[in-house]
Amino acid sequence: MIVQKKSSKISRFTHPFWIFLCLHLFMQTVATETLANEPSTGIAAEISAIIASKQHPYLTQSNFSYRTDDLETLYKMTGYQLLWLDHASAEKNIVEALNLFETAAVNGLNPANYDPEILQQKLQTALKLDDTDYKQLALFDTALSISLLRYLHDLHYGRINPQGINFNLKLRAKKLTDLPALVNEHVSKGTVLQLPSLVEPRLAQYQKLKQALAHYRRLAAEAQPTELTVNKSIHPGDNFPQIENFRRFLVFLGDLSDDKAKPDNKKSSPYKGEIVEAVKRFQRRHGLVNDGILGKGTAEAMKVPLTQRVTQIELAMERLRWLPELGSGQSIIVNIPAFQLWAFNDMGDTHKGLVNMKVVVGKALKNQTPVLMATLSFIDFMPYWNIPYSITKEEILPKWQADPMYLDNEEMELVTRFGNEVKPVAFTKSSMEYVKQGSLKIRQRPGKKNPLGQVKFIFPNKDDVYLHGTPANALFSKSRRDFSHGCVRVENPELLAEFALKNQEEWTKETIKLAMTSDKTERIKLKKPIPVLFFYITSFFDQNDQLVFYPDIYGHDAVLMGALQKSEEFPDSLLFVKEQTATKQAVTH
Repeated sequence: MIVQKKSSKISRFTHPFWIFLCLHLFMQTVATETLANEPSTGIAAEISAIIASKQHPYLTQSNFSYRTDDLETLYKMTGYQLLWLDHASAEKNIVEALNLFETAAVNGLNPANYDPEILQQKLQTALKLDDTDYKQLALFDTALSISLLRYLHDLHYGRINPQGINFNLKLRAKKLTDLPALVNEHVSKGTVLQLPSLVEPRLAQYQKLKQALAHYRRLAAEAQPTELTVNKSIHPGDNFPQIENFRRFLVFLGDLSDDKAKPDNKKSSPYKGEIVEAVKRFQRRHGLVNDGILGKGTAEAMKVPLTQRVTQIELAMERLRWLPELGSGQSIIVNIPAFQLWAFNDMGDTHKGLVNMKVVVGKALKNQTPVLMATLSFIDFMPYWNIPYSITKEEILPKWQADPMYLDNEEMELVTRFGNEVKPVAFTKSSMEYVKQGSLKIRQRPGKKNPLGQVKFIFPNKDDVYLHGTPANALFSKSRRDFSHGCVRVENPELLAEFALKNQEEWTKETIKLAMTSDKTERIKLKKPIPVLFFYITSFFDQNDQLVFYPDIYGHDAVLMGALQKSEEFPDSLLFVKEQTATKQAVTH
């Protein structure tokens, strides 16, 4: 009987009627939740449809695929309701946003990329739309949001993916700036004009370049045609027929003050005094030897249109946007076209404990020094030169074949692999063949012939480049210094070693000098590694707060200009370590 009763009870709940009823109730619940979570009517439906389409008819660059996630995040915050047009300060907020687009050139950006004219034309109509004209309201509201997100993204991260033009900078660890949240907050508060200052680079270098950009735009707009011809070098004391043109030119640029620009009615006047000093200032600002001699290099720099200087500043600002957030503490920066190294005790205060020196970089046409970010971890005193296979093949082997004693004479030896602890192997008849095959390698012993000098600063990187000393100190007297195989030679390796080891008590000036004159190689591990940046910008504020323009020795400015003209957006997955890893995993699986 008990078994029978249980059996009857179970059968009641498995009856088709009960199954149908439960299933019906469940489906109703799911449908209700779906309706609650997915906007399907009115303005919410129109906004959702625009986001899903990833295309916007109002915008010149209609495809906004790479800003879709930010746009969706932004409108989730509003419950898929209007952000701009359903606001008490609608017109004020919109006008301020349009003003940001129209003045984007202040930050070296192109206003046309954000469609201010199109949005301005549609503004008054949009403000007068009926509350039920959902589609038109949604179109204007989302168009403005897309343009603002694009503007802020360009201002914060840059317009170009640096990896795409071989600027191998570190990817960002995580997203520190939430653009949708910033937009939503400042539209709500009516403080849209504050947005640029919250997302642009905080680097002092960037802010100074921004001020210089405004100054050079004014100069370029006011510049008058000036005939400046130098057929042969003019030295201080020489007669100079064009001296009055030069005076006016130097006064206009600010290198010569008005009260010292005394006009001379003579057809030919001596080139001397304040005008020579003004030319020296001009030379310093253009990366030239400031000797006051009006030679070919100075004449060519004077002929460069000021509009080109504006472009150089814009390109420098763009590249600074690519840098991930730099922390405080010691840092070493090499600006490749400036042939200069700067070492800072604190990146937060770039004038605190500054070390500056000349460097020699890679040859322009053959052995360019790469742009990179790495970490200085080791210092080798009295280093071996581990000769790369490319140099062995192209330079060392031909000389060895021509002279069997070449390696001995150059204090070179054979090893099975590179490493300070590795012992050399004896020469045999087969040695050259083994070197050609790569099973034996060539290194040069420490000493006067070693091109690395007495110190090697090691920061592991895929290009296998580093900072080092050099016995060829005469090269530092040249104004253009691209002579190396790609590594960077430093003018004062002892001073740089003192900077790098300053927090390790056992390493004093005296112990560093002893290590640099020792007869053995010694590797020192830094207790606190130092970030190293090899960078490339052709306009740069130096340690004296002087804006200096440098020649584009590797042609990187021209490449960047070409990339910017394409105006192609790129996904955030190319900027962040985690996102890029996730993208790779998705492709793999």
